[in-house]
Amino acid sequence: MWIWQQEDWPNFYWKSDSIARLLGQIRFNQGLLLGKLDNEPATQITLDTLLANIIHSSAIEGEKLNAFSVRSSLANKLGISDEKPYPTTAKTDGLAEMTLDALQNWQTALSQQRIMEWHKLLFPEDYTLFNPVQGGVLRGAEPMQVVSGRIDKPKVHFEAPPRPVFETELAKFIAWFNASQQDVAMDPLIRAAITHLWFVTLHPLDDGNGRITRLLTDLALAQAESRSIHFYAMSVSILERRQAYYDILESSQKGGLDITPWLIWFLETLNDSLQKSLNDVALTVAKTNYWQRVDQTLLSGEQVKVLNRLLNGEFELGISSSQYQKVAKVSRATATRHLAQLVEQNCLVKSGAGGRSTRYLLANKE
Repeated sequence: MWIWQQEDWPNFYWKSDSIARLLGQIRFNQGLLLGKLDNEPATQITLDTLLANIIHSSAIEGEKLNAFSVRSSLANKLGISDEKPYPTTAKTDGLAEMTLDALQNWQTALSQQRIMEWHKLLFPEDYTLFNPVQGGVLRGAEPMQVVSGRIDKPKVHFEAPPRPVFETELAKFIAWFNASQQDVAMDPLIRAAITHLWFVTLHPLDDGNGRITRLLTDLALAQAESRSIHFYAMSVSILERRQAYYDILESSQKGGLDITPWLIWFLETLNDSLQKSLNDVALTVAKTNYWQRVDQTLLSGEQVKVLNRLLNGEFELGISSSQYQKVAKVSRATATRHLAQLVEQNCLVKSGAGGRSTRYLLANKE
């Protein structure tokens, strides 16, 4: 019996004490991140975050996008002057438009028409030359199954509701999504997790269900924060846990209406994405502070490049002369001279016993 066949579907329930600590951590990290970034240029942060979300959400489904093209599409939609514009496509323009519609218009009510418009943007007409999926329409009457294994011995991981059932259920989901936003008894983070599980279980589209599900999740998270600016990309963390993502969805869809395990996984992944953003902020601050103490006019382009690689956390044990040669693309003699200059200018310090074992570490990083 699939979860949507349960008698009380979709009356989900969960053990509140099992997720209370996670909810507290997430709210703390959300506040911490907002406090650190609220005075930063929101447009650039939004561009970087949306780019990461789009690229990684597609990668979860095995689709590799051209990041430069997606970035240019986003920059055009956001009205940002891109230093290095790259040719865009109907596909990347559509991805940018649907993502910005979900986040910038977070106060707009959800409707089936809006979801179908996103699907059209996800599968533009010229895209059907390579993919038979027609954008903007619900799937047909054929059974929708997620299967793997041999053709003669397929393993069914999930079977979605048939056409007559999911159309009614989709209307019910949309009504719940709009009403629950005003429900003070519904924790907005739990609402985002339920949104994700409920819609992907309905699987109302021939293709793109996962990407539309994650877009709806981002919409729910934007509504939870009452802001269109997103400072974290949950799809990045989901991609890193891709197999676990599919495993928890499968077990949840085969289980009962107690969705506590799903909520724990979802909230842990959300918290991980927040922590990644906090780490990125800390790294940016550390780099800024470092360069404020260094006179870059005294450095060559190769030296700046190597220092930035070190500041990014590469070469944790320090960089050797031979590694400097490879990174900077210079001769052995030039590498030796550059490293000596960086030590003299107090940019690097030596470590090791000398000779080939000598490593060079950042000086005064904190």
